[in-house]
Amino acid sequence: MSNTPTLERLAGKLQPTVNGSTYVDPEQLEWQPTQFDKIAMKVLYRNEAEGSMTVLLKWEPGAKLPFHRHPEIEQSWVLEGSFYDHDGICRAGQYVWRTPGSMHETHSDEGCVILAIYRKPNVFYHSQGFVSAG
Repeated sequence: MSNTPTLERLAGKLQPTVNGSTYVDPEQLEWQPTQFDKIAMKVLYRNEAEGSMTVLLKWEPGAKLPFHRHPEIEQSWVLEGSFYDHDGICRAGQYVWRTPGSMHETHSDEGCVILAIYRKPNVFYHSQGFVSAG
């Protein structure tokens, strides 16, 4: 795919940032284990300093993410299967976001693959930094 028309149109005015885009092919990444049983991940983007991350999560049937708090918004788009909490269920092709400060436990009976976007890491119950909103 050529960018010649763009370069001609912007010549002498604006220049694109060389190496400003990072292309990631998730098919080329291996699933990595997480600290949670039956949940693996492929990290697509991570900024350690800010705590932000975009990740594919693969939940095996029966997987559970223990009770935790979201310090910032969390966004999840279900690509395959489904997962749920006390508020409802999110199935393939559906999206859910969680408010900053919200707390829950998440389950998947059938397994799922989720694209998750975190602005800050979850804080799990019985871990340093966990503060109940109540």
